[in-house]
Amino acid sequence: MSRPQLVTVFGGSGFLGRYVVRQLLSAGYRVRVAVRRPDLANFLQPMGGVGQVQAMQANVRFPDSIAAAVQGADHVINLVGILFQSGDQSFNNVIDEGAEVIAKAAKEAGLSRIIQISAIGANEDSDSLYAQSKALGEKHVLSHLPDSIIIRPSIIFGQEDDFFNRFAKLAGLMPVIPLVGAQTKFQPVYVDDVASVIFKAVKGELESGQTYELGGARVSSFQSLIEMLVKMIERKRIVAPIPKFAGEILANFLQFAPGGLKLTPDQVRLLGVDNIVSQEATDKGYTLEGLGIEPVTMEAVLPKYLVQYKPSGEFAKLKPDASE
Repeated sequence: MSRPQLVTVFGGSGFLGRYVVRQLLSAGYRVRVAVRRPDLANFLQPMGGVGQVQAMQANVRFPDSIAAAVQGADHVINLVGILFQSGDQSFNNVIDEGAEVIAKAAKEAGLSRIIQISAIGANEDSDSLYAQSKALGEKHVLSHLPDSIIIRPSIIFGQEDDFFNRFAKLAGLMPVIPLVGAQTKFQPVYVDDVASVIFKAVKGELESGQTYELGGARVSSFQSLIEMLVKMIERKRIVAPIPKFAGEILANFLQFAPGGLKLTPDQVRLLGVDNIVSQEATDKGYTLEGLGIEPVTMEAVLPKYLVQYKPSGEFAKLKPDASE
């Protein structure tokens, strides 16, 4: 009886990572979760059988740890990413050079490809350092392993997301929600749909050396998304578009703010560009629909985890009807 294949997942304890790991374990793969803090990945253990999932210390700034993490692996998935820079955790170190370190280690370990998770909007010529680093990361991966598969999702939503949860928290605190790039278009995609495409890549069902763009069932403006959110959580809030120059001034202060209040100048620049699936990807069939996956809608998922942000929290659904 052959031994199950081993998949090394860099960043496997993160938001997307836990869904990817769950699908791999359910299919019988062994999974090595390579993360900076293995103790923070212990929650993944119950998802698999005894010894099926292993957490391992790895840091893209230390190539030896990356080499150890890919040793003996049949597949490598890179989910490592950051939304803003802090200290040594720069876009260049983590996203750009980090992807190259992983690709080089995988090549030296005898692999012909890795699965690189990037983002729609990746562009070397972008004004955003984040978008530049995503594009450079892709470029480095393909230069070492041309058969690698690049997956670019739009904003990902799901129970632990950092988008809808963040704005729902803000809506609970602020009567007015200022928006930079209010008319910028997004195509939010469900986290489990993204994980399903990654799983297809592991199984060899995606074309080698190609880039796939993943967007959800609907294209919406930033403003309409937040208006939908405040309606779902039953908050009467003013969603106020603000011009880019005002957003840049605000970001100069909020880049030092904690948690959900943080807004960086780089994020303001990123909000100036639509984040939707390209016509080229659609024509080639390198999308969810092209892969035979019907995107899960926001309306089917958001109410289930945003209910906690209603004025009465999770007890809101127990309130008697006003007409009774």
